Amino acid sequence: MLDVHFVLLGAAVATVGTGFYLRDTLRGVTQPNRVTWLLWSAAPLLAFAVEVREGVGLRSLMTFVVGFSPLLVFLASFHNRASYWRIGWLDYLCGVVSVAGLAVWLATRHGTVAIIASIAADALAAAPTLLKSWKEPDTETAAVYFGSTANAVITLLTIHTWTTAVDAFPLYIAFISTVEIVLVAGRLGPRLVSARPGARSPSRTRPGCDPRCPRPGA
Repeated sequence: MLDVHFVLLGAAVATVGTGFYLRDTLRGVTQPNRVTWLLWSAAPLLAFAVEVREGVGLRSLMTFVVGFSPLLVFLASFHNRASYWRIGWLDYLCGVVSVAGLAVWLATRHGTVAIIASIAADALAAAPTLLKSWKEPDTETAAVYFGSTANAVITLLTIHTWTTAVDAFPLYIAFISTVEIVLVAGRLGPRLVSARPGARSPSRTRPGCDPRCPRPGA
């Protein structure tokens, strides 16, 4: 197992990944879903509060970084109109259910239940971005997910005594970030679609343009 201070390295790697995502968001190349990124900040920051109360210690830094970074992305999405991903009914539905999960967190004083509720809320908030990454991977930046995965894995490698309070959120972040890597860097959705008999090759999204906006001459 690694020394607990390696958590600082994981946090640094995640911060670098977020930096690339912020850069692409400000340029209008990446189009974050605001529902996802706002709630991706709320759920981990609440989980961070639980971890601090449960005495998790330095390892809770991973959860803080995972919550604070999405807040920066959410704010950055207002800088450039091209950075905005149009929100539909599914986004709002997932957002409402996610907020309900956070309400469960606030209603209970049991640390384990609170962490599980925050993970459920975070996963529901992730649904719109997972769907977007499947359909339009070019509207995302994989670096942030590589950073989050490294952050979570390093944190897990520092754990000596495994408890729900300590390991639940890092395990979840490692999983959801790996799924995003497969969808964004691996372009799984377009690859599977183009592999279907008679399917047309998916067109790449023009940088700085919402994939739902009309093409020139349309």
